Amino acid sequence: MTTRDRILDEALTLFADNGYDGTSVEEIADKVGIKAPSLYNHFKGKEDILNALIDSAEERYEESFGSEKNTGTLPKNKEEFLQTSMERVSFTMRDPMIRKMRKFLVREQFRNERFAEITTKHQLNGIQGMYKKIIKDMINKGMFMEDDPELLATEVTAPVVLWIAKADRQPRCEQESMENIEKHIRHFCDVYMIE
Repeated sequence: MTTRDRILDEALTLFADNGYDGTSVEEIADKVGIKAPSLYNHFKGKEDILNALIDSAEERYEESFGSEKNTGTLPKNKEEFLQTSMERVSFTMRDPMIRKMRKFLVREQFRNERFAEITTKHQLNGIQGMYKKIIKDMINKGMFMEDDPELLATEVTAPVVLWIAKADRQPRCEQESMENIEKHIRHFCDVYMIE
C-alpha cells in the first residue's frame, strides 16, 4: 500500500470515528507514521483528502454496486434478481471502505449540505433510480406485473436501507439483517414478478 493510500485509509477511519471537524491533519499523519509536512507531499490539505476519498468511494460503488447508468445485466428470473440484489447488499454492508464512508456520511450529513446530498444519493435517490430502471426494463420484458416502477423500487429498497442501517448501528445484527433482507426481496419477487 502506498503512502497516499495509507493516508486515505487512516483519514477515512478517523473521519468515521471522530467526524471531519474532529480530525486534524496531524492526527492523520501520526496514524500513517509520517510527519504532517510529509502529508502535504501527497495532498494539499484535509479537504483534498476528503475529496479524494469521496471520488474513490464513488468509483468503487459504481464499479461494484452499479447505478442508474450502470445496472449490469438484466436478471432473467426471480433467482437472478434475488442473487444480484443480495450481492449488492453484501458489498454495501461488508466492504470496509464503503462501511466507513457510510458511517462518516451518516454522522456528518446534518452538519454539511454536501455530505447530506451524497448520503441521500446512496441511501435513497441512487438506489431507487437504479432499481426503478431495472424494474421498468423487467416490466417491459413481461417479467414484472404492470405497475409504477418508481413505487416498486421504493418498496424493494426502503426496508433494505433500514436493515443496513441497523447492522451499521449494531454490528452483531448483520446476519439477522442479511436474512431479513433476503426474505424481503424474495417476498417482493413472489408478489410482483411473473414467471
